[in-house]
Amino acid sequence: MGVSDTNNNLSEKAKKDLELVKRALSGDQQAYSKLMNRYRDAIYYMLLKMVNNPTDAEDLTIETFGKAFKNLHQYVPDFAFSTWLFKIASNNCIDFIRKQRTPLISIDQDHNDKNGMPLTIQESSPDPEENMIKSQKAVLMRSVVDQLKPRYKDLIVLRYFKEYSYEEIANELNLPLGTVKAQLFRAKELLYNILRKNSDTKP
Repeated sequence: MGVSDTNNNLSEKAKKDLELVKRALSGDQQAYSKLMNRYRDAIYYMLLKMVNNPTDAEDLTIETFGKAFKNLHQYVPDFAFSTWLFKIASNNCIDFIRKQRTPLISIDQDHNDKNGMPLTIQESSPDPEENMIKSQKAVLMRSVVDQLKPRYKDLIVLRYFKEYSYEEIANELNLPLGTVKAQLFRAKELLYNILRKNSDTKP
């Protein structure tokens, strides 16, 4: 496997990243936390520039690490881990922007074409990448999420494990939409703080 090889052209920081990748692949959860802590802010601010929306940038940041960690075995140290990670973040964000620009049709309403004929609404199912992100979060994040207070834990579980929309979460928890967004943002901050604390406890 490529990650077992050593690339002497890597910088010292990249070599440290490679060591963390090897530890993560061997089952070291702290290594995942360290990798996330090293690049979370940089990934977030890059994505924020691309989408110009803090909530979307936060969501895309979590998705980036979910995809990267799920596919960590595919990383080959011919180039720095950070290069590979930023490429995943950029591609995922471009896909997100493309989907945002695609007009959505509500399945709760009748729609006709210009000739008055009913339009056929195709059922949309989660794509493999979404399933991949969901399964990775369940494996990697569940033990961390369990450390949150119940109200924050519920928000994270509904948003990232059950993949509810903000509106669905508001209905489920009987909360105003603005409150859901504010508390979810706080919940994600707490989640990151736990990851950072965990990474700081191990050399």
